Amino acid sequence: MSYPRPVPVIGDATSAAERAGDPAGWAMPEEAGGLYAVVAARRDVRRYRPDPVPDDVLQRVLAAGHSAPSVGHSQPWRFVVVRDPAVRDRAAVLTDRERLRQAAQLEPDAARRLLDLQLEGVREAPLGIVVCCDRRTPAAGVLGRATFPDADLWSCAAAIQNLWLAARAEGLGMGWVTLFRPEELAGLVGLPDGVATLGWLCLGWPDERPPAPGLQRAGWSRRLPLSAVVVEDRWPADDGGPPAPPSHLRAPGREAVVGARDEADRLLTPPGSLGVLDRAVDRVVALGRGGVTGGTLVLAAADHPVAALGVSAYGGSVTRDVVRAALAGTSVGTTAAAAAGLGTVVVDAGVDGDPLPGAVGARPVGPRGDLASAPALTGDDVARLLDAGRTLAAAHPGLLALGEAGVGNTTVAAALAAGLLGADPAEVTGLGAGADSDVLERKRAVVAAAVARAGGGLDPATALAELGGPELAVLAGVVLGAAADRSAVVLDGFAVSVAALAAVQLEPGVQACLVAGQRSRERGHDLVLQALGLEPLLDLRLRAGEGAGAALAAGLLLDGLRVRRGTARVG
Repeated sequence: MSYPRPVPVIGDATSAAERAGDPAGWAMPEEAGGLYAVVAARRDVRRYRPDPVPDDVLQRVLAAGHSAPSVGHSQPWRFVVVRDPAVRDRAAVLTDRERLRQAAQLEPDAARRLLDLQLEGVREAPLGIVVCCDRRTPAAGVLGRATFPDADLWSCAAAIQNLWLAARAEGLGMGWVTLFRPEELAGLVGLPDGVATLGWLCLGWPDERPPAPGLQRAGWSRRLPLSAVVVEDRWPADDGGPPAPPSHLRAPGREAVVGARDEADRLLTPPGSLGVLDRAVDRVVALGRGGVTGGTLVLAAADHPVAALGVSAYGGSVTRDVVRAALAGTSVGTTAAAAAGLGTVVVDAGVDGDPLPGAVGARPVGPRGDLASAPALTGDDVARLLDAGRTLAAAHPGLLALGEAGVGNTTVAAALAAGLLGADPAEVTGLGAGADSDVLERKRAVVAAAVARAGGGLDPATALAELGGPELAVLAGVVLGAAADRSAVVLDGFAVSVAALAAVQLEPGVQACLVAGQRSRERGHDLVLQALGLEPLLDLRLRAGEGAGAALAAGLLLDGLRVRRGTARVG
């Protein structure tokens, strides 16, 4: 049964179906021609009539500047409108002084040509506008500036462009004058510390109507053709750019991603009503797996020579006991998997002792080191284990939950995380299960020694060999195989997430198939989740490992898919 679509009385009243039916429906064809004409006719004006600018016109121009886009909607611009002739005269002296300074730095002929140019109209224009950027809010406190701290300055530059276009549309001339030392212009208009200036704008009725940019007409330079400034995808390798990294896997295309969101928009519920779970469901639907009703827990286990260095609270026999319980269906991970409707595959990736009956064998055959003094694996073993993981994924399509077991493997995961991310070993090394401060101190020393021995700048396959473990290599291969098959992968805690990070660094496209099942208590997990760009479904402070968190999250994800399939649709 279909229901009428609830139409919000605020915000966007359109539906995904409407937008899909007319992607260009937001266009303003009547206004577009005028906009492009204004853009093409904008000029840097230097000569002005003395006639005043009416206040209503000035307000419209300033309002256009105030409508500019700003990072994090921070609106950092401030407009100091200068009418006082005395302030304008002092500003003109500063520009004259700077013009001579700049000419002195040029070759004699270029200097003479510069001095022949009128580069500003500070004295003539009836109005000056000093555009300032209030930078007193810390960059980390503004959405978008933590990564690009200067984005507030870019926002102010966008405001200047809006002012310029509005002025041109009103028939006004505007010129952007930067012939100032910033500290001198700031002092002229009394700016406090933390407020920067982007220059002086002259505004008034123009006493010139230049058909082309002034410096172009003066023979100073010419406008480049558009083709000279447009680059496709990445900087050309023949112009100093690095070659593109090889890539064999692709994330779902934009049609699949948008299609999943369009389908969710047809539900009789507000968009995103299930929060983080909705995003995870969208991701599975975009992979083409929206109809999945079950899945498989892949539990990979191995022992590690590094455990002999006192980095764990448990003896080596515990790994084998956990695997035997998993094969019997009674470990915490397999019990959680059964409760979520998942089957289980147990992989013996290097458990000490004889091979375990019932487990899938994927053991390394070469020498294995303790990380601190020797590499964990050979390069050939890493390649074999990755292939074994790919084969496992191909045999279990749909939904995979990943888990691990192995005494000492939080030390391995910390070393591998530090190597992959270039992180401080202390920032990614935590207690693990049941450890105390003495164990933690030994772990940190081992991880630091391992990273120092391996060196920096490792590619992910080499990092797996130098700093990884066999179960992590198998799980990285499972992620790669799942992505190739468009299967969704639910990650467990720290160690599994580090394995997934290695896979993503090998093939960035695999990130689109990943769902973070949980945030564990292990130090470093947050850093790895950030590197993966994933927000976890659960935050229960689990320490269980063995895929328990992944299984619980997979059950929640399957429930979310059932909710998506069963919720009423709107017409």
